[in-house]
Amino acid sequence: MNPKAPKDSRTVMTDMVLPGETNPINNLFGGELLARMDRAAGIAARRHSRRIVVTASVNHVAFNRAIPLGSVVTVEAKVSRAFKTSMEVFMDIWIEDRESGLKTKANEAIYTFVAVDETGRPVGVPELIPETDLEKERYQAALRRKQLSLVLAKKMKAEDATELKALFK
Repeated sequence: MNPKAPKDSRTVMTDMVLPGETNPINNLFGGELLARMDRAAGIAARRHSRRIVVTASVNHVAFNRAIPLGSVVTVEAKVSRAFKTSMEVFMDIWIEDRESGLKTKANEAIYTFVAVDETGRPVGVPELIPETDLEKERYQAALRRKQLSLVLAKKMKAEDATELKALFK
């Protein structure tokens, strides 16, 4: 498998917040945003792996800013790191100002997907080669996030989490 760059998986989904997608104070339901992010991240993971992908975990979601009714919302997803069969996908969520067109970052999220064959068994994915400074930063941090997740799930001993040890020295 040939290595790929994050730009090869870039997925951008833009949509408007409609009345049926909002809570009583006219902001986008968190669950609606989670579903949009899952779709965008799944497409990004599939573009990277060219395989069927399944959501393995929602690692991080930050609802930093409410997204009001009528807003134009853009979810931008890219694979930030590929492991043996899994891929971490980092997403930036933007709100577009209706009058000026300026985009403001509202939220971010990190999901993990696993590539599988037709029987649901995990399969290998291509290596990821980050190019920009931001991609390199996210790539490096992905291993720390993975090790932390494995330690918390008791699938890795804390003393074996080399990337986490480096944080506390």
